[in-house]
Parts: sequence; C-alpha cells; structure tokens
Amino acid sequence: MRVFGGFLLDGSKVYGEVRGEEVHLLAGPFWCGLEFTGQICSLGELTIDLPVAPGKVIAVGLNYAEHIREMQRSEMGSPLIWFKAPTSLLADGGTIEIAFPEHRTDFEIELAIVIGREAKNLSQDQALDFVFGYTIALDVSDRDLQKVEKQFSRCKSFDTYTPVGPFIYADVDPHDLPIELQQNGETKQQARTSQMIYSPARIVSFASESLTLEAGDLILTGTPAGVGAIAAGDELEARVGDWRPLRNRVANASALRNKLA
Repeated sequence: MRVFGGFLLDGSKVYGEVRGEEVHLLAGPFWCGLEFTGQICSLGELTIDLPVAPGKVIAVGLNYAEHIREMQRSEMGSPLIWFKAPTSLLADGGTIEIAFPEHRTDFEIELAIVIGREAKNLSQDQALDFVFGYTIALDVSDRDLQKVEKQFSRCKSFDTYTPVGPFIYADVDPHDLPIELQQNGETKQQARTSQMIYSPARIVSFASESLTLEAGDLILTGTPAGVGAIAAGDELEARVGDWRPLRNRVANASALRNKLA
C-alpha cells in the first residue's frame, strides 16, 4: 500500500508520498505522474490539505441495501449517479458549515475512488486498472431540499459539504474494507464495502459509459445505513480500514459569518 496527500508548505500547495513520518515531495499532483523532486519533509512541517483537485465529483446513491430501507426507497437496477460541486470539498480538520441550520442536514460516510488516467467505455474487468487509489469522504446532505427537489446536486453541494481525505491510498483491494462513522465518539454507521450493491469496478465502468473520466476525478460510492443529523458543535470521525481517519467539526454557516463580521 502506498499513501499520497496534498499539503501546504510555506503557504504553497504541494503533493507527496507519505512514508511513515516523512513526505517525499512530487513535482505535481500524484494522479499526473510520480516525478519526485528529491525534497523530503516531515509531516510536522506540513499542513494537511485537500488530497485531490478533481475536475468532476461524481456521487452514487442507494448502494447499500440497509440504507435503501432506512430511506424508504427501492433499488434502481443500475447505479444512481449525480454530480457534486468541486467547491464543496473540505479538507481533514476543516469545519462543515450548515447552510440552513433550520433544515435537517445529515452525515453520510463513503469510500471514494480517485481516477488515475483518462477512461471511456470501460468493462468491469478493465475498470480498476484506471483507478489511482481510494480515500474517505462524507456526503453531507440537506434532506429538506432533497425532498422537494428532483435532483440531488444542490442539496449536497454547498461549500464544505464534501469532506475528503486526509490521504489517498493506492495498491489496495477496495472490496471488503470496514467503514465506520462516529459522531461525538458514538458509532453511527458501520459496514463493510463488500455490502455494496454495485462494486467499485461496476461503478467506474458504469460512469465511463456516459462520461469521459479524467485523471483526478473523484467518485463517491454510496453510504451504508445509519445516516443521521448533524448540528453545530458536533465532531465527526470517519474511518475506512486502518487508514488515518477523516475528522471534521460542525458549525452553522450563519454563526461563522457573524463571528467574522
């Protein structure tokens, strides 16, 4: 397994491979090629930032049977996909800002796929050869808006509504990983990726039938059962396997605006 991330070094964005407590810096984003600069930093010298900069963020819904039941929906017969705005991405340690505190806004933990090279019309057998790696993501969702709007993009695309990271994991088998979300120290979601209705290979293949997937694109693969509402003051911790957890706080956007005024 290899580990990659995005960092801030003296205010500049850099990418590198994490090897223990060292980060071996790259000449550019890792999904564009692994050209090392020769510079090595300690993790302590760097600020962990977003590990990805996708042109597209593709989300998949209704991919775990128990979640379908809790949402009182039916299986679609094929992956349900939509787009999330790249501007909704949030780094590890960042604050999720609830756009409408009076609305119910839910957490959803998801395994996310990072595309490694351009792909179109892939078979399932080919699909994972075009994946660079995997990471942890949250698909924060305004349920009030989701109920009244026919498409999901707006209710899931507010700024900060897609926490992701902290790192990207390459050379891993994604098919039976434990996935868990804790809210204020209490486990709310717990499953295994083997419970997905549509595997990562099926999702990548299906998406590539309609879209040209590009290096760096991010695909969220759906959430298991146990989704629940967030509120200002919450602390969320998302885990996949033994990867470094994704941790985020929650606040109301209006409160943050008032504080900065």
